[in-house]
Amino acid sequence: MSKLLVKANKGHGRVAHVTPRSAGWTYVGFDLHRLKPGETASGQTVDREVCLVFVTGKGKVMAGGKDLGLLGQRMSPFEGKPWSVYVPEGSDWSVSADTDLELAVCSAPGLGGGLPVRVIAPDDLGQEVRGKGTNTRYVTNILPEGKPADSLLVVEVITPGGHTSSYPPHKHDRDNLPDESYLEETYYHRLNPPQGFAFQRVYTDADGNGARALDEAMAIEDGDVVLVPEGYHPCAACHGYDLYYLNVMAGPKRTWKFHNAPEHEWLMKA
Repeated sequence: MSKLLVKANKGHGRVAHVTPRSAGWTYVGFDLHRLKPGETASGQTVDREVCLVFVTGKGKVMAGGKDLGLLGQRMSPFEGKPWSVYVPEGSDWSVSADTDLELAVCSAPGLGGGLPVRVIAPDDLGQEVRGKGTNTRYVTNILPEGKPADSLLVVEVITPGGHTSSYPPHKHDRDNLPDESYLEETYYHRLNPPQGFAFQRVYTDADGNGARALDEAMAIEDGDVVLVPEGYHPCAACHGYDLYYLNVMAGPKRTWKFHNAPEHEWLMKA
């Protein structure tokens, strides 16, 4: 199995755990909790900031000493927009499940920005359609660079069955602004119906002999997490199975500037 593929376990509690140390990088962390009613997930941000994303379900939230009440609404990631909570560094948080709950804990370094805890409601989220034809996908911006945070960028995307996404292939692995930013990235994948599968390739440019430093093609199943430390990272959803993914990105500068694969850039104009 590829070292870039993290298989969430099928139980409940914390079922996926990615840290900068386990991923071999510097910035992005990602945990996934699946909770039964009455179960609780909690944490301390210490020197990191966190975005709690209610992928599905409802729960009671405490963060930074504040009772934020009952949050969450949708029971499928393929319906509507999520509730989320931004938690700055130096804060405690806890979520107690009111229903079956799938909670994503997205983290990155705090930079002393002094930001407050805040609830990010579905009505606060912008949505957009990207691409056309069989490259159409539907994007919900949870924590984009135009909204306050120190390091985190968080977005979710739904790709209809038979469509491609994160395509034409692009990368963001060089700190070379204004042309390209360095951002580590995780993909948390869900499929509808859940017995389906999709594909994701993570690869770097070829050298003069056609060799690539990284080239991993993975079959993605429901609940998988993919690590993108560098390179291009397109996805393909198979016919009959819609693909959802939650992206977490962070790097030394909080901006998303990507570089398209030159050999496929003609698709942007087609």
